[in-house]
Amino acid sequence: EITSLLSLYGGQFSGEQEIRVNSPFWILNIPSEEMARGLMKRTVCAKSIFELWGHGRSAGELYASLKNYPMDKMLPYLQSDSTYKVHIHTFNKTLTQAQKIKKIDALEFLPFKGKVNLKNPEHIFWILEDYGMDPNNVPEEPFHLYFGRWVHGQRELIESYSVKKRHFIGNTSMDACLSFIMANHGRVKPNDVVYDPFVGTGGLLISSAHFGAYVCGTDIDYNTIHGLGKASRKNQKWRGPDENIRANLRQYGLEKYYLDALVSDSSRPIWRKGMLFDAIITDPPYGIREATRRTGSQKETVKSAERSTENHIFVSSNYHLSDIFFDLLKFAAEYLVMGGRLVYWLPIYRPEYTEEIIPRHPCLKLISNCEQMLSSHTSRRLITMEKVKEFKDQDQNSYLLDGQYMPYRGHNSFREKYFSGVTKRIAKEEKDNQK
Repeated sequence: EITSLLSLYGGQFSGEQEIRVNSPFWILNIPSEEMARGLMKRTVCAKSIFELWGHGRSAGELYASLKNYPMDKMLPYLQSDSTYKVHIHTFNKTLTQAQKIKKIDALEFLPFKGKVNLKNPEHIFWILEDYGMDPNNVPEEPFHLYFGRWVHGQRELIESYSVKKRHFIGNTSMDACLSFIMANHGRVKPNDVVYDPFVGTGGLLISSAHFGAYVCGTDIDYNTIHGLGKASRKNQKWRGPDENIRANLRQYGLEKYYLDALVSDSSRPIWRKGMLFDAIITDPPYGIREATRRTGSQKETVKSAERSTENHIFVSSNYHLSDIFFDLLKFAAEYLVMGGRLVYWLPIYRPEYTEEIIPRHPCLKLISNCEQMLSSHTSRRLITMEKVKEFKDQDQNSYLLDGQYMPYRGHNSFREKYFSGVTKRIAKEEKDNQK
């Protein structure tokens, strides 16, 4: 998420520090404080951002680093008419109040001229100490220390969009936190057009609309699109007259970004040719709470067309999971703008998972692959891909196998055998959980 936002706002990871996956602190190079604030207004994974004045692997290194920090950058925040406080945060260790005061007093060489105000200071300075990630093996001294001026932080975004308070929900409405992470992976920005081919109750549209994008979606379920049928909320039997996707966006003051939601089968082409979407952000159906369905087979379609020219609603049939992902990638390759991103969830069975399972397309580059654990054996991976090549006719039915792009031959491929097993295992766990 941070990497995607840096590429959107400008900035990069610092070359001074190797990025340690197990460290909660990262050093970034960001051109301006305004860009840093913009990043923090969007991120879900980061808590705060600081202007770094000094850091080191010991207290001595930290103090030496602080003494080398340009004085002209410090002085605007240390004036006599200003107020400040110093806050200490230790990761994976708890300090006594006496220990904290001792560490603060050690910074007396800094030219603080203002008055201390613990309740409502103009400037807040932080000492950050990293004691590693192992709670059973906490070192006496921190691995790394940082000192800086607090710039911005936000954690209210998730709470204000909580699914618990949402007007219209379904059985599998996406958690607000994950929804915003997906929008950030997709680098959604104002005036983008974002599409969800498995829109459901529109949870993924809300996060994109919050960032100023125009949103639309399709779903094969007529009742969900029109807000009809049985309610998913506890102690409510039927959906109300105004329970729909538009009402959700209206609830958050985002209705002006709502284009429309259509009843449509994602396996059938409905859009005109040409690039339409800046991002495709979706959660394909799997498991038993959201069945995988599509309209009748090609043979049924042909027979029906021969019998009558009138409108006909086809009965739904099984939609193999590998076909869902193949159709999704093919659609993204054709309808994304160049540089546009596809973000979706891929269910996996962890003991049998390999990188080969991830569907590929010659027009799409894999950007990130992040795991969310569901149980000891199952999980799902948030896959982010970016369009890097113009879609050609020869790319129509391509998929990656053994390092080469081959013609896709339907759901009898090795992936379908894998995904069939995944679907069955997820369904079994959902049934066991319901019991």
